[in-house]
Amino acid sequence: MTIRGPLQLTLALLKPDVTRVPHVIQAIRSKILSEKFLVVRHKEVRLSKQDTERFYGEHQGKFFYNRLVTFMASGPTQALVLAREDAIKHWRALMGPTKVYKTKYEAPYTLRGLYGLTDTRNSTHGSDSPETAAQEMKFFFPEFNWEHWQKCEEEMFRKGLVTFDEKDFIHRVSLENRSINKSVN
Repeated sequence: MTIRGPLQLTLALLKPDVTRVPHVIQAIRSKILSEKFLVVRHKEVRLSKQDTERFYGEHQGKFFYNRLVTFMASGPTQALVLAREDAIKHWRALMGPTKVYKTKYEAPYTLRGLYGLTDTRNSTHGSDSPETAAQEMKFFFPEFNWEHWQKCEEEMFRKGLVTFDEKDFIHRVSLENRSINKSVN
């Protein structure tokens, strides 16, 4: 699979309401792959209340803040860095609107339409801009240097010179392709 334009990165979270249900996680993962996203990073985390308060700090003082913080600290979350042309726009479209009740009627086949329970327990999170994506990726993957990835690996991902590790649910540049890329650059 070769992609024409540059790849964009976004952070995607699978929230505790879906990580507790193995068949739902599998369905969401299948949808991510069928929508041609490349998984650049993936890990399961259990956020502390303090981490959750930091991550959702922009919402402090809003009526749903305490409910959101408590919920996100209640169980494991899967954090992913996804790549694709217009990844932010595509992931947000795949997730569907935040308001689950409305989404059930207006976008029933989106992830939130299918798996969301409430506006807080709405199955997924996604970055809303490139700036937010960079901040959120740094929060969940502090060791990941997205600028280095853009410079050294983006082209190989775009050209399909990656393999998919099903067990770890991540695409990786093969060692052979890394060697080829180093000799070309």
